[in-house]
Parts: sequence; structure tokens; C-alpha cells
Amino acid sequence: MNMKKTLLFVLIIVIVGLASYTALYGVDIGKMKITNMKDSIDLGLDLAGGVYVILEAETDLEGVELNRAIDQTIMVINKRVDGLGVAEPSIVKESNKRIRVELAGIDNPQEAIDIIGKTAQLQFIDPLGNEVLTGKNVKNSEARFQQTDFGDKPVVSLEFDKEGSTKFAEATTELAAKENVGEKIIYIMLDGEIISAPIVEDPIRDGRGVISGEFTIEEASNLANLIRAGALPVEMKALQSRVIGPTLGLEAFERSIKAAGIAILFIFLYMLIIYRIPGLVANIGLTIYILIVVYAMKMLGVKLTLPGIAGLILSIGMAVDANVLIFERIKEEIKNGKSIRASIDHGFKRALTSVLDANITTLIAGFVLYYFGIGPIKGFGVTLILGIVASMITSVFITKYLLKLTVEISNTKNTKLYGV
Repeated sequence: MNMKKTLLFVLIIVIVGLASYTALYGVDIGKMKITNMKDSIDLGLDLAGGVYVILEAETDLEGVELNRAIDQTIMVINKRVDGLGVAEPSIVKESNKRIRVELAGIDNPQEAIDIIGKTAQLQFIDPLGNEVLTGKNVKNSEARFQQTDFGDKPVVSLEFDKEGSTKFAEATTELAAKENVGEKIIYIMLDGEIISAPIVEDPIRDGRGVISGEFTIEEASNLANLIRAGALPVEMKALQSRVIGPTLGLEAFERSIKAAGIAILFIFLYMLIIYRIPGLVANIGLTIYILIVVYAMKMLGVKLTLPGIAGLILSIGMAVDANVLIFERIKEEIKNGKSIRASIDHGFKRALTSVLDANITTLIAGFVLYYFGIGPIKGFGVTLILGIVASMITSVFITKYLLKLTVEISNTKNTKLYGV
């Protein structure tokens, strides 16, 4: 039985070691290539450099209408930025009238303003390139479900004003009479780019049209929002723009990584010297914790910023603090005459409430920072939340399991090996 548990423990160590090596140095074997975490995690503006712009809507709209107009504007800006090839742009609502745009890799703020701040141009064009009507003729567009022979399908419904209804009726009557399918298309273009190309089957004379296709409801909603954005443009004024150079940020990043590595090394040594076997297990758990956080950041696409690094270091401190609290409880139980196994069970049970209280209150603070914060503050909140969740998983579950496994393998009664 001990042999199986020993092999299991060794297997865990090997897996953690391989994952750690991959995170630090990457893997390049034949067709398998995994980039190290330092190079593969997306960096924020303060580390990668770029431009951020604060835009404010110049409009008298209020309430629901204002929120809808701002949401439409964000969607249009997103589409324009995608056309620039900017990796992982950040475009968020900063207040009821303001939008914050962060673009990594652009060093000309005026270029960014020119691209994202202009009014959206929506056009309906026939196969010959003639403009049928424009976004100003669209009263409304929304996603809905339409009943078909194959069940309910998401579509986009359009409603035109009086002028638009007349023009659309004339154009669709002419196109519906065509025999060639390619001559029956109306191209819907936003800022010169085709966003949909529906085929006209029948004349549309009531001022209402439907765009059907192989949409999901999300895609139909996005298309409806883009069309509304052309019909309801919101003038945006640039309140603030700034270029952030990457040189200082990258230098600070390298120093932060180095400082974090040295700090973690000292923590490992301290835990090993003070707590012996529990300290060794805690170091394994802490390594697993770090791996969970960095791989979660990679999979979730979280941008790493300097405040984010501070959040990670803070959560590492809390992870260590949880282990210290648990191990001190275990030492107390051993001093009271309990066996090592019983002391571990009672130590974790006694410390659990304190550990959960500390982590949950910090987790709440992280959610508040994420929800109400902007820019770097939000980044700090994200990494703090990830760190706290990973800390609770490793401290409460993984470390306990590994410690009990170690006790069963060693089968020792020497309390000095447990820091007593």
C-alpha cells in the first residue's frame, strides 16, 4: 500500500515539475510547441505600450436610450479596431457617457481617434453598387426568432422610415424580379465593409424587412446592433489621449518578475526551515497555486499589468499566510499530545474558519475592485480574485491531501519533522 502511495507522490512531484518547467521555459519537441508563460500571457498597456483614449458622447440622450447608444458605439468601435489587427483591444464603458479605449501597438493617438471616433456610415447597396438607402432611413433593427419549416430561427428584423420604405419597396421590387440569384442581393455595408448580403425573394412594400441566414441569436443581436449604430450615430469627443511607451514598462516587468522569483525562493526556504515536512508540502502546494493562476490567466485571456502583478504577489502572501495558520494549529495539536495524523485533521479543521474568513473578505474586495474599477484597478481586481480562488483550493484541499499522503508514506512519529 505504501509503495503505491509513494509512487503516487512521486508522480505528483514529476507532473508539478514538468508543468513548472513548461511554464518557465516552454517546450519545443517535434510538432509540439508550448510557449513559456512569460511570453504567452497578454500584457497591458503599462507593459506592452500603446494608446488609450477617453471618449465622451455629445448627445442629449438619457437613460435607456443613452445606454443603448453607447453600447452600439462600443460595438462599432470594436469592429473598426478589429480591422486594424490590434491584439486584444480593451473597449469598455467608463461612465454613462464615456468610453475608454486601450489599443496596444499603436503609437499615434490621433490615428486612433480618427479611426474610432468618426460617425458610423451604414449603406444598403444593390448588386451594381448603387446606394438604395442609408442608415438614417432605418428606424429600428432587432434580433428575433422567425418560425420556419425547420423550427424557429434567429433573424434580424428591420423597420424603415417613410422615405426608406418607399426606396426599399422600389429596389426590392426590381431585384425580386431578377432570375439570377447573384442579381437579387442587397449588400448591407458598415463603414465600407459588408456585414450582411441577404437575397431578395419578394418585394418588401410595408417598410419592414427580415435578414435571415445561419445566425445564432448572438450573431443576430450583434448584426442588429451594428445596423442600429448606423441609424443612431453618437458623436464622440476625445477628452483625453495618451501614448504609453513600452520601454519603462517592460523594464519594470522584468524587475517585477525577478523580484517575485526571489521572494518566492525565500518563502520556500522559510517554510522548509520552520515547518520541515509540512513546509515541503506547502512549497509543493504553493507551486501548484502559481501554476493554476498563470495558466488560468492564459486561458481566460487576462491582461497582465503592473498592478496585476501586485495583486498576484499579495495573493501569494495570503496563500502562505493560510499555510502558516494551518501548520501552527497542527503544532498546537501535536504539543497537546495528539498523534500526527489526528493533529493534521484537527489543525485543518480549527484553522478552516479563519482561512475562509480572510479569503472570502478579500475575495469580496476583489470583486468590488473589478466591478467598479477601471483600467489598472480592474486588472488588480482580476488577478487578486484568481489568486484568492487558487489559494483556497491549494491551501484547503491540495496541501491537506499531500500532507496526509506524506505522513502515510513516512509513517514517522518524530514530531521535530513537523516543526515541534
